[in-house]
Amino acid sequence: MKRIGIIGVGHVGSTVAHTLIERQITDELYLFDEKTNLVESEGFDLWAGQIGTHTTTRLYAGTSDSLAELDVLVFSVGDIAVLNGQGTRFDELAFTKQAAEKWGPIIRTSKFHGILLTITNPCDVITRYLQELTGLPKAKIFGTGTSLDTARFKHAVGEILTIAPDSVDGLILGEHGETQFIAWHATSIGYRPILEQISPEQQEKIEALTFALGEKTFTGKGYTSYGIANQAAQIIDAILTDSHRIFPLSVYHQEANLYIGHAAKVGAQGIEESYPPILSSDEKQKWAISVNWIQTMYDAIDQKE
Repeated sequence: MKRIGIIGVGHVGSTVAHTLIERQITDELYLFDEKTNLVESEGFDLWAGQIGTHTTTRLYAGTSDSLAELDVLVFSVGDIAVLNGQGTRFDELAFTKQAAEKWGPIIRTSKFHGILLTITNPCDVITRYLQELTGLPKAKIFGTGTSLDTARFKHAVGEILTIAPDSVDGLILGEHGETQFIAWHATSIGYRPILEQISPEQQEKIEALTFALGEKTFTGKGYTSYGIANQAAQIIDAILTDSHRIFPLSVYHQEANLYIGHAAKVGAQGIEESYPPILSSDEKQKWAISVNWIQTMYDAIDQKE
């Protein structure tokens, strides 16, 4: 029996729930949200959406008692409205740090012993904060990090070079945010370094499209949902099937002493192994900028009262 819980069933949380059900990844799904009417409404809608699809996921309104029974818990609380206009990750932090402070102690006292996957932004900061608030081992709490950014990068490469995105081997490193960067030297196509196969003009186009995709999605919809739900579902499936897959995630980096996006292997016990990036001199500078920015945001938590 596979049991998954989702805290926060707004645009992202509800889409994750739907994706998990459609792919038959979970047997039981527990929904948690401050808005109890939203939990009930989403539950009814998700239940109705299963009719005729041969899925049999049972849906429940989550309680603190049910947390202890979960294999995976997704933290997706957020308020995307704070980013409208001139909003920044700092504005998100003012809201989401309070959500972490509410749910962290509840998770801690519930005897939850599964895997906690964080989607809430700023992802790297909130993941670290939740680890401290819950007391969970670092291997058992991590964030979706740069997995969505990497998916956009692969899509951009595929679009510019006319190749299936899944055939691109590469990743985005650093913060899930403005200081992220493409690990060009670690990107390959057909087992050959991509930089040996593209022109500087193509490289610029790929980079521009990569970072435009997220902005275009948010500008048009006002939020993102499908892309991140796809990544979350794959990560959760890797946990439940103990498949030892490698993803670019926000995981604890010992040298930096914080959570930041880089490659890690996922299995039933959470993070089985992380792979600190091997960086060029230029990438080392970008990595340092990203580390410093994440730390700056984390240091601001106490100021966001």
